[in-house]
Amino acid sequence: MSVAISSDGSKIASGSKDKTMRIWDAITGQAIGQTFEGHEDFVTSVAFSPNEGRIVSGSNDKTVRIWDILTGDTIGKPFQLDGMVRSVSFSPDGARIAAGSGGMTMWNANTGDVVWHIKDGGHALNFSPDGTRIVSALFGTVRIWDANTGAAIGQPYQGHQASISSVVFSPDGSKIISGLHDRTVRIWDSSVQSVIHEPGQGHQGGVHCVAFSPDGARIVSGSVDQTIRIWEANTGNAIGQPLLGHTNWVLSVAFSADGTRIVSGSHDNTVRIWDASTGNAIGQPLLGHTHVVKSVAFSPDGTRIVSGSGDETVRIWDAGTGNAIGQPLLGHTNWVTSVAFSPGGTRIVSGSADKTVRIWNAETGNVSGQFLLGHTDWVRSVAFSPDETRIVSGSDDMTVRIWNAVTGNAIGQAWVGHTDYVRSVAFSPDGIRIVSGSYDNTVRIWDADTGKAIGQSLQRHTAQVISVAFSPDGTRIVSGSNDCTVRVWDATIVTQPNISHQPHVNSTLHNVNHLSYVNNSSWYPDSKGWIRFPGVVHGIIWIRPEYYTNLCTPQNPIIISEEGSTKLSFENCVYGENWAQCNSDKK
Repeated sequence: MSVAISSDGSKIASGSKDKTMRIWDAITGQAIGQTFEGHEDFVTSVAFSPNEGRIVSGSNDKTVRIWDILTGDTIGKPFQLDGMVRSVSFSPDGARIAAGSGGMTMWNANTGDVVWHIKDGGHALNFSPDGTRIVSALFGTVRIWDANTGAAIGQPYQGHQASISSVVFSPDGSKIISGLHDRTVRIWDSSVQSVIHEPGQGHQGGVHCVAFSPDGARIVSGSVDQTIRIWEANTGNAIGQPLLGHTNWVLSVAFSADGTRIVSGSHDNTVRIWDASTGNAIGQPLLGHTHVVKSVAFSPDGTRIVSGSGDETVRIWDAGTGNAIGQPLLGHTNWVTSVAFSPGGTRIVSGSADKTVRIWNAETGNVSGQFLLGHTDWVRSVAFSPDETRIVSGSDDMTVRIWNAVTGNAIGQAWVGHTDYVRSVAFSPDGIRIVSGSYDNTVRIWDADTGKAIGQSLQRHTAQVISVAFSPDGTRIVSGSNDCTVRVWDATIVTQPNISHQPHVNSTLHNVNHLSYVNNSSWYPDSKGWIRFPGVVHGIIWIRPEYYTNLCTPQNPIIISEEGSTKLSFENCVYGENWAQCNSDKK
């Protein structure tokens, strides 16, 4: 099904219909080592890492796997996709892996985190020699993409009359070669320019962190595109220019309690502090962590900063001087993925890839009580309740859990509902609700006391939801996703109205001589793109697919996207059989 040759030409890897992969000596033709077993269907694509220590494989079982060449063991968990995997590729530096399965997904090869995902991106793909671009093919169309952001470069290459089976860059990156099932080969000039976008319209990479300002007027977001941006919470308009300084993904952001500063943590191993008004960096980066900084937070009084890192430590910093306070907090045995101060500032909670939650004395750095056990996979997010009596945690085991913050005991059973990793959780300001965001592309709201879901899940994101937060007044939720968008949701609209199949008049529709003036805040799109109103059996307007994804709705009124968004207004809209009378009736 697939073969690949190592960079020094000494080895060949092959993937087969027998669900296995093998390595061969390119000179003698003899098999090297054992058969690589694990896939549950045809192995359709294989590729060597640049240093030849690893192999990546894709299969019809909808997974991508990384293998250790020497041992034959899999490295980490398989990456799960929605479709059969047709193509896999390592970046030239070995830091990233791309896979095509109809959609196109980029991962960090070391952490397994999704960098970006593009629906309908392609089934065949390859990196450019310098690693800055990806070429993909979907049916008869070839496209080039920015490898860092996932943004399309230029226009599609069209002309093939059959499905493309393979695409590759020339060694100098100037040309693209595509091969077809009709036995033809085409050569394309790849020297096209990137599409230029207006600044401030949206991130160019996955959004990994979002937060409201204390007054609810602003939203801060951090992205894979290495920038931090500030937005007007009511309009989604950008405030100022992007905050530049980090040299890798921005993984965590938070406002100070007075809203004057922003703290950020990054894949570049640093913590930075910013002036929230000017966007200027305050002082130098905070250095000390030896691995990625996954999470940061200000203390309630704004004098300290806590950070959690892939180096398995929690650190506390003086927010004024940038100096470390005391020694690192040791105890976790794997990445520290999330940290938060208690509302009183006396305690710190941390979640880790070691599957535990820990509580620390913020003054002494000592662990308070035993660590909290119950999750069966990475703990991705933790937060205190406003009254400090409870802690919420979200995990890769797809559950949300509540803990007694004093005893460390679990409260009730794990909350089940998400169908993939739970990446972010937060309490509402009144402690009555909890919001969660997941790799299943949804946002969910829960009753904090009963653990029952409130309304339907919020399902407009097209890729993994990485970060969620309530507004200070609890009326809105902000979410950031690997689909490169920031979305603001109306937290008071938790369910879509039921569609009645009988003529009906309610507070939404006001019958005037057999005509109905519809309420501008009650409509919603159904799964087929029709705009619907309660009490109306028929869809009113059909939205074209290209406008559906970024269509603002009453439930999701603000979408911050580089691609822009579409807004509808039904003010003065009249619905009814006697539509021709609408002018006279309105008068």
